Amino acid sequence: MKGACLGILIAGMAANAHATGRLADVQVIDRETGSALPLYRSHGEYWVAGRPGVRYSIVIQNHRGERLLAVTAVDGVNVISGETGAWGQSGYVFDPGERYEISGWRKSNTEIADFNFTSSGNSYAARTGRPANVGVIGVALFLERPAPVARIDSYDPRSRSANSAKDEVAPDSARAAPAAPPVASNSIGGLQAPTEKLGTGHGAREYSYVQNTTFDRQSSTPNEVIKIRYDSYENLVAMGVVPSRPAWQPANPFPDSTLPKYVPDPPGG
Repeated sequence: MKGACLGILIAGMAANAHATGRLADVQVIDRETGSALPLYRSHGEYWVAGRPGVRYSIVIQNHRGERLLAVTAVDGVNVISGETGAWGQSGYVFDPGERYEISGWRKSNTEIADFNFTSSGNSYAARTGRPANVGVIGVALFLERPAPVARIDSYDPRSRSANSAKDEVAPDSARAAPAAPPVASNSIGGLQAPTEKLGTGHGAREYSYVQNTTFDRQSSTPNEVIKIRYDSYENLVAMGVVPSRPAWQPANPFPDSTLPKYVPDPPGG
């Protein structure tokens, strides 16, 4: 299956920590600090803690020795086309070992509107009437179909009718349809976030160059789907995703000892 894809003109780099994925590493980067956000594992899902107002990017690095297609959605919205996310949509094509930062909603082959953590009500998904999946990043990875190898068979007229029947295939409507994505409600074990959860805004325009390419998918369903959920640190603590930090208290290495006393200064020095 062929679809609209974007080829990336970025040199490959080494993978960083705080990443998940088998065919490719996926991580979330705080663009203000340049550091990868730590991944927290809870109830079978990965989470990251974002900070309101901070720009972020999704970094993907291909581990394969062949090209890879990454169809990417944020808050249930395709980051290239703006459509409600589905596996068969356009994505980014990675050469072997290639690494690239997806930093925003693509507006053209030369411009994006940056990703930033914001209130769910101000997210791009909510502002376009699709708030159900705010708070989740998804990457569907596809392997490429190998190029066909030319084969020459000797012609036998007696086998013509048999070969005609053998070459028939089921129509496209008979193929398995992808399952509907789950709704990303920010609750775990009955615990609900105490404040409004984070979403991803439609931020400032930035220059970002890509070019169109083609990619023939090996299958109509992904070879791997990576999901990372996100919210504010406070909400993740309230839901038990992140352990709460104990209140800081000064420690005395000699608690049973007292400081020596001397004559104090008179008032006024």
